[in-house]
Order: sequence, then structure tokens, then C-alpha cells
Amino acid sequence: MAKKSIDNVDVSGKKVLMRVDFNVPLDDDLNITDDRRIEMALPSIKSVIDRGGKLILMSHLGRPKGEASKKYSLAPAAKRLGEILGSPVHFAEDTVGPDASSKIEALVDGEVVVLENLRFDAREKSGDEAFSAQLAEFADIYCNNAFGTCHREHASMYGVPTAMGGKPKVVGSLVEKEIKYLSGVISSPERPFVAILGGAKVSDKIKVIDNLLGVCDKILIGGAMAYTFSLAQGGKVGDSLVEPDKVDLAKELMAKGGDKLVLPVDTHCGDAFNSDCNKQVVKAGEIADGFEGLDIGPESAKLFASIIADAKTIVWNGPMGVFEMSPFDEGTKAVAQAIADGSSTSIIGGGDSAAAVAQLGFEDDVTHVSTGGGASLSMLEGNKFAAVEVLDEA
Repeated sequence: MAKKSIDNVDVSGKKVLMRVDFNVPLDDDLNITDDRRIEMALPSIKSVIDRGGKLILMSHLGRPKGEASKKYSLAPAAKRLGEILGSPVHFAEDTVGPDASSKIEALVDGEVVVLENLRFDAREKSGDEAFSAQLAEFADIYCNNAFGTCHREHASMYGVPTAMGGKPKVVGSLVEKEIKYLSGVISSPERPFVAILGGAKVSDKIKVIDNLLGVCDKILIGGAMAYTFSLAQGGKVGDSLVEPDKVDLAKELMAKGGDKLVLPVDTHCGDAFNSDCNKQVVKAGEIADGFEGLDIGPESAKLFASIIADAKTIVWNGPMGVFEMSPFDEGTKAVAQAIADGSSTSIIGGGDSAAAVAQLGFEDDVTHVSTGGGASLSMLEGNKFAAVEVLDEA
């Protein structure tokens, strides 16, 4: 799945159309509250402008549903990028209209223009061929540096590189890194290979569990989805979040997984969803009525940590409990600490897991934190991405 990188293409004097993920959070005054997605795109951005390329950046922001809205404009992202680079960044007030065309035409070597939000045009999400062709005409080279949307066949992701014909179609450093870890490491992991899966619903992770059972040595199950497995074993789950309609599926996964599938042995419960509730730790499957499971218990945390300590490759997707709320963050903390203390290749699969690792200060202690929750989950399911397949081979 190795793809040609933007770093290995001559960009001098050429127009490079780069799909980035500038879907940054904005406050009510349209100020960016977290610019990490812009920062993470910088290596490939600098690679192009430092080598004399003319860079055209395109992205989505929010869910404007095909209509222009100041609330979802990429103008703040363009301004912030200019501040980080310490040089002017042009902003086009449309995507394929007259302003974009004139701003792109006026670019000189080493300059950058950011196009307005792709999703202001409904044709982006529908993958419209005409819209894709209009964007493709802007450039000599296409670069995909937006892993978070790689599982989508939107115009900017799949339609544009398809419309580029024989022109170079390459990956940026972000996508290159994601493919290396999420695809490469999983296809030939150093063993023992351990997956840690949490989150609320078994239904969200069915395909991941099923796919990883054929690859992993152990799969540790935490989060609320553990209670559906507990229910499948005939356990008492009290008021815990469960999916009764997935009990048969949980039974199938347990039968298929055998000793590979490791469930919690105890549960940290509360009689209300807040830090001040009455709390108790009980054996798994013994949650009293009026109580709900909100985290794995201390014995489960020790068990999971011991398995993690022996692992050579780890993939983690989903917290062990309500990590945003003390004391039900202890299970997630224990898992993160065990990963940080080890020497394994550790891949954190985006979303809440990435947020937990950042919140706990372990970002520098893991090998790779994915930039795309949905995309990383899709890749862990074993899916191929058309938006990546269409790019040039390395």
C-alpha cells in the first residue's frame, strides 16, 4: 500500500493542489480554539513552498450542508496558517469560482492560497465529476494530506485524483505515516500483538473485533460495550449502557475469539452519572439495580496492564470508561500508563483514545496517534480506501 510522497516529486514552479484537514474547532467569535490539525499539516506544506511550489490548499470545516456560511468559513484557518508560517497566505472566497481562479493564477513560487470550504458546494460530498474536474484543472500535482477523510469518496478525495489523469497524485506526510502504521504494522506486526477496544457500543466495533480476531494475539475489551458481552454471559448489568439486540453477536464473537478475547473481571459502578455519586467496585456481571458500570475495575486494570507489558505491538481504540470524569478515568489512565511504560510499537486510533492520551500527557510516549477516528476505525476493519488506492505507487 506504499504510495509516492510529495517529498519525492519536483514541485518547483508547479501548482500543487493539496487536500488538508483544517476542520478546526471555532468559538462563537470564530477564533480557533485548537490549531493542532493545521500544525500537523505543516511538514508537507513547508516541503512544497520551501522548494518553490505554488500551493493550493483545500479542506472542509464542519457540516454546512452545501450552503455558504460565515460560521464554517476557512478564513480563520488561512489567517492562522499565515501566522504560523510567518508569511502571507492568500484566501479565496470560493472554491472553483472567479476568486479562486484569479488568486491561483496570481500565485508566485513559494506562495499559498487556501480555498473556501469545499462543503459549501454540495457536489463535494456527492463526488460530482464536473466539480472534481474543475478542481483538478487548477493543478499540476495532487497531494492527499487528509487522512481523516480518506475513507470518504468525496470529490476532493477521490474525484480530483481520478480527474488528474497522468499527472502526479501523491500522499503528504500525514497520510504516509498513517498508512505506514495502521496498514503496514497491522499487516506484519511484531508479536505479541494486542488490541485494546473500548467505547460505548459493540455495534460500532463489530467489524474491527471480527477482523482483528484473525490478526491479534489478544483483544482487551473495555468501555460500555463490555456490558453487552457481560449480558451475553448471563451477567447482571444493572442500569449500564447495553445493546440487548447485540447479545447474540457478542456470543458469536466470544465463541470465535476464545482465550483471545479478554473481558473485564470487575467493574467500577455508580448510582448516577456524576463524580459525586455513590460508588462501588463489583465483580463483572454483578452490577446491582440502580447502578451502572462507568469504568473497568482495579483488578481489570491490573490484568490489562500485565498483558500490555508483554506486548510488542499495540493498537488502542476507545476509552475504558468515562475518562472525562474522575474517578471513572482510572481504567483509561492505567491502560495509557501501561502503554507509555512499555517499549512496544503503540498506535492510538484517533477519536476519544487520542483525546485521552493527550489529556493524560502521554502523546510523546506512544509511537503514533492517528489523526482520523473514523478513518482509523475503517482501516482496522480491514477496508481498502479508494481515495488512497487511486494515488501513485511508491
